[in-house]
Amino acid sequence: MADLYFTEEHEWVSVNGDTAIVGITSYATEQLGDIVFVELPDIGKTVKAGDETAVVESVKSASELFAPLSGEIISANEALEDAPETVNEDPQDRGWFFSIKIADKSELASLMDKEAYDSFVQGL
Repeated sequence: MADLYFTEEHEWVSVNGDTAIVGITSYATEQLGDIVFVELPDIGKTVKAGDETAVVESVKSASELFAPLSGEIISANEALEDAPETVNEDPQDRGWFFSIKIADKSELASLMDKEAYDSFVQGL
């Protein structure tokens, strides 16, 4: 079973072994409104934690997704390019953005668990 982590930028990270799938939380989709476009990272690209990796545009605004962990992008959810609304409909399953091969698992310590994230969101 995958471990679930969250960032202060409202990204979720599902970790299974040395890979992680990344998307945005339901809270983020509520703030953005209807998503109309996504730009996904290139497969094979190496990123550092905090690097801009993807873009999501809604009727309200555009926002960047940042790499929650360092590593190599190993897949991207290309279905989102034709159906960006999937992110609104199912943000923590079919609406994932990319997966990454984790370079340094110690970086997981900087992420929040679900309880910490829920408390963080309540404080906003």
